[in-house]
Amino acid sequence: MPTPSRRPQDLVQLLTRAERTAARRLQAVLDDEGCSVETWRVLALLSDGSGHHMTAVAEAAFLPAPSLTKLVDHLVDRNLVHRRVDPLDRRRILAHLTPRGQEYWRRVDRAVRADWPSLGDGDEELLRTLLDRFSATLDGTAHRV
Repeated sequence: MPTPSRRPQDLVQLLTRAERTAARRLQAVLDDEGCSVETWRVLALLSDGSGHHMTAVAEAAFLPAPSLTKLVDHLVDRNLVHRRVDPLDRRRILAHLTPRGQEYWRRVDRAVRADWPSLGDGDEELLRTLLDRFSATLDGTAHRV
């Protein structure tokens, strides 16, 4: 029998509250920039300039492929993203930011960073490490569920 301090629902409740609060705060800033959270995630990934396959973009944006295709089509229409054939595998498409997309990303990123609170004293890195470890642990045990 789990002890009261180890009840999974307590941790899930805390994680859900933190995610929803963070998403609301993020969306408030993004609204001012005419950007959705999903668009922000896509732009963040593509901002490294490497170009990414649509599968990686879908994973980073937490979107199913059909929804991602719609979103990327919209970003292409706005001249923020362009697609290129992967030179290493001509059957695959790489997504990249356009110069306009890079400028838009920098503006949105500055706005988000200016509003985002700092945990300070190394807590942010600790939280990042713990959440990453927790996700990996859950992924490793998913087959047992």
